[in-house]
Amino acid sequence: MFLTGVNERALEEVTNMDENKQQTEEVEQEEVVENPEQEVVEEEAAEMDEVAKLQQEKDETYQRLLRLQADYDNFRRRTQKDRENDRKYKSQSLIEELLPALDNFERALQVEAQDEKYAEGMNMVYKQLKSALEKEGLEEIPAVGEEFDPHMHQAVMQVEDENYESNVVVEELQKGYKLNDRVIRPSMVKVNQ
Repeated sequence: MFLTGVNERALEEVTNMDENKQQTEEVEQEEVVENPEQEVVEEEAAEMDEVAKLQQEKDETYQRLLRLQADYDNFRRRTQKDRENDRKYKSQSLIEELLPALDNFERALQVEAQDEKYAEGMNMVYKQLKSALEKEGLEEIPAVGEEFDPHMHQAVMQVEDENYESNVVVEELQKGYKLNDRVIRPSMVKVNQ
């Protein structure tokens, strides 16, 4: 009987062990079954993070490209405008150097000449010089009788003259000139108060 009790107990323990082993295998199988889903979910989450990261990098790169394109367009426009201005005002420094000579020609023509042919020759040279400068875009700034404009005129004196309205140029002391649309020398004028 003792042996029978031991055998029953051993049989019971083996049965319990088998049941525990079976339960452990079921739990392991469940875990094995659950783990792939968790791994898939984790892999999908990692892939989603990677996709989001790549999308963000793509967006940043696209924005950088747009800014770069805009900078290039602005640079191109600016250089084109600079080239146009260079062409438009290429002769400005030469004209500025020739303006005193033009002034001296005008003063010389105002003086009564003894020799009429000499005066005629001077007048011809003056007209040629002025014509060449006008072809380059030089034009006189109108002054006498015009309303005073500080952008075009430089007031050096104020006078009271009843023949003119207030703030009107009465006399031009030195001619002013524009090159195309740029004032290169304002007119020196007397202005009525």
